Parts: sequence; C-alpha cells; structure tokens
Amino acid sequence: MTAPAAGGPLAAALASLAELDGVASEFKGMVSVTLPKHRIVEALEAVKAAGLVMLTDIFGIDYLTYPGHRGKRFAVVYNVHDISGAARLFLRVELDDGESLPTATEVWPGANFMERETYDMFGVVFEGHPNLRKLLTPEDLEGHPHRKDFPLGESPTLFNDGRFIDPPAFRAGLMGKDPGLTGWKGGAREGVRSSHGTLPQGPEEGGEP
Repeated sequence: MTAPAAGGPLAAALASLAELDGVASEFKGMVSVTLPKHRIVEALEAVKAAGLVMLTDIFGIDYLTYPGHRGKRFAVVYNVHDISGAARLFLRVELDDGESLPTATEVWPGANFMERETYDMFGVVFEGHPNLRKLLTPEDLEGHPHRKDFPLGESPTLFNDGRFIDPPAFRAGLMGKDPGLTGWKGGAREGVRSSHGTLPQGPEEGGEP
C-alpha cells in the first residue's frame, strides 16, 4: 500500500485504526480498512478526530454470488474524508446474515438516513438507531432489494399514500413510447396521464397565481 502523506489526516487515521485491529488494503488508489464490528464506533470516532470529518455514505455489499469470495456474505462500508476531499478512507465491517452493527448516529447524526437505507436494501440492523425503519421501499414489501437472492421480476407497487407504479406502463412513459399511467399523487408530468388529477395551472395558463 502506498504510504499516505506524513502528518496528514489519512496517516493519523490509519495509525489510530491499526490500534483497533484494523487491516488496511489498497485497490486502485482507494484505501480501505477492515475492522471487527465491535470496534466500528471507536474507529469512526478515531478517524473523525484525525481530521476525516465528513461521512458521505454508508452502503452494503452482498458477496453471495461474487466469484471466489470466501469471507462473510455481507460488508458494510463507511466512506469518510476530509473537507477538501483529498484524504479519503473506506472503513469496512464484514457480517454474516443476521449479524447487526451498532449505530453511528452518535458520531455522525447524518448516519441516520444512510443506515436506514442500508437496512432497507440489505436487511442489516443497526442497534441503537433512533428510528430504524424503511426509507425507500413500501412497508409491506417483503425482502431487501439489493440482496443477491432477492427475486427478480416486475409487479405493481402500491405505496401507503395511494400512489402506485405499474412497471411496464411507467417504463414506457419514461422512454416516450406511451404516455403511461404512473399513479403519482398530485398530478403528472407533461404528456403523462395520471389517476389523481392534474397539476394546478399557473397565471400564464389562466389559473390562480
């Protein structure tokens, strides 16, 4: 691995993570450190103190069908960097199906929505999260769409507030092959039919301002 600049935030972060049993690696210039799951909150606190003060993403990886993979099925990755973006580091935790992680919301409050998305897409539970619930998919959708064993196919999706998407019609509308019927509540884009009425007209169309 290429040595980071001496005295910089990346070097300081890597030194701290080595004391937390972190194992560093580099791929195409991107430095990552794999940590035991019980050390992840300490690790995030350490890199923040070292100057990597921005957490811009938390995402999951499912290695179920990855060729030659022999480790645990999942990884959760934290993308942290300094204000300039010049010093960047990925913290990784590997998990078996059903294993959970402690929440990072007390280190970075912005982790709230990132953890909810990872929970929704992969089913990873973040213990201590203040409001761990789905973020992107309907509450009654079974399964987690970014898992490699999630069944592929298309079916109409009904959302809690009455909106729905019929996949073939919606896709045809987006591609311009058919006006489509999206069911988006509140009106429709130009050229798209809606089951919920039309958008309010502005003054230029003769409507109320």
